[in-house]
Amino acid sequence: MEDVKVASELLVGDPVLLEKKIDAIRLAGPQKLQIFLAQYVSTFMINRFLVTGSHGLLQQGNPEYDAKRQQLYEYYHPLEFSPTIGLEEKTKLMEEWWGKTHALLIEGGLTYESIRQSVANANIAFREGVSELFEFLEERDIPVLIFSAGLADIIEEVLRQKLHRSFKNVKIVSNRMVFDDDGHLVSFKGKLIHSLNKNEHAIDMAAPVHEKLGDIDDPIDDNALFKERTNVLLLGDHTGDLGMSDGLNYETRISVGFLNHNIENSLKCYREAFDVVLVVSGLDE
Repeated sequence: MEDVKVASELLVGDPVLLEKKIDAIRLAGPQKLQIFLAQYVSTFMINRFLVTGSHGLLQQGNPEYDAKRQQLYEYYHPLEFSPTIGLEEKTKLMEEWWGKTHALLIEGGLTYESIRQSVANANIAFREGVSELFEFLEERDIPVLIFSAGLADIIEEVLRQKLHRSFKNVKIVSNRMVFDDDGHLVSFKGKLIHSLNKNEHAIDMAAPVHEKLGDIDDPIDDNALFKERTNVLLLGDHTGDLGMSDGLNYETRISVGFLNHNIENSLKCYREAFDVVLVVSGLDE
């Protein structure tokens, strides 16, 4: 894997308020804490997965359809991070993008094997310490919800191939595929999740990490426990990720924003939105 040269800067808007929040979370203990994680936050992944997400990582074995999805990415991605487009208009654009992309995956004949090979061939890795962090949280029964506008099946395959294990405290809220008996994609399950509507109301779509591709979701009977954990550490790389805690009556939330794109034009917005901003440059090179 090629090295990625990045530079980072940590910015705190209100250090006093942040310290108060840290003290409150520490005082309440791990039984009140949960982690909300946007899928490809830069602390966890490096290289291509970070820049383009699970949709961009996927090569469906059909060059024509890969090219069509790339064209959609080149058109819509700048609009996603444009500071001049209003939220309502941007939300409609994201719905268009995701809908068209998912239609191309079905039409282009995506298979299980394409997912496995895409992950195996991808120039990606978890940052050092991520596995240990997940183990630390698992030992203390602190739940981790990975909210993703990408593809749950891809995220799970990345966990299987790159971490070589699953974690009982990790659940995924994302777009999940439905395959036929021959391993071909035929549809998507549940509500469409895009970059601007990841929120706690999607908790009914949360599922544990599957042991293998094509596993059927087991019944989830403990999602109500998330409502009882009223302290949240939220990590995201899009202001829309702040919605991950919508619907949760939290007492204390610390939000950390990772600013990776359009830094100069977006810095003010991120500093106003997040408690902490980590500016990470060099990822688009």
